[in-house]
Amino acid sequence: MVKPGIMTRELNEYFEKRLAGFGAKPAFKGYRGYPASVCVSVNEEVVHGIPGSRTLCRGDLVSVDIGVELGGFFADTAFSTGAGDTDEATKKLMEVTRGALWEGIGKARAGNRVSDISNAIQKFVEAAGFSVVREFVGHGIGRKMHEDPQIPNYGTPGQGMVLRAGQMLAIEPMVNAGGPAVRVLENGWTAVAVDGKRSAHFEHSVLVTEGEPVVLTLAEGEARA
Repeated sequence: MVKPGIMTRELNEYFEKRLAGFGAKPAFKGYRGYPASVCVSVNEEVVHGIPGSRTLCRGDLVSVDIGVELGGFFADTAFSTGAGDTDEATKKLMEVTRGALWEGIGKARAGNRVSDISNAIQKFVEAAGFSVVREFVGHGIGRKMHEDPQIPNYGTPGQGMVLRAGQMLAIEPMVNAGGPAVRVLENGWTAVAVDGKRSAHFEHSVLVTEGEPVVLTLAEGEARA
């Protein structure tokens, strides 16, 4: 669906139809007044882009954030992709952001602390020459869309809540090609990179266990990093 010539609202409409077919609900629609069912953020938009009449152009970087409620439980996932071919810098930004997500997932084990996830993400991103966004963070998830703990994408290891088996976490690095600073537009939702450079966003909902973390939102055919 993400391709040149499509309007961002068409992604929202497609998602709503797909969810209805599963008997699920869009978790974002109406949440704290958010007006759509998905977030579609383009290029310098970091997160919470509102789908509308914007038409995607070839080479755009498009981040789609999706929340679902089914049977009283919530899940949250996001991905970035190109609308058609993208330049090498954009491909690297997306690759590093996805890699950082998996670095964080690898630390989501019982006995570790929240900041072990945060630090793993930050180290991976900054080693590649990019910046982690600090104003928006991952979170616990389960019976509610947002639960404790908050999971920053930066920090010193060994800090914060001790993770326990059975917790569900939404881990979501947002990574800027330039500096980390963001600002929120007048619509009250869409956050953009202050320097106008591109941003990518990947997210999975993850179940903490005593051993290997279980990724609950792995897409069909999606390879682990």
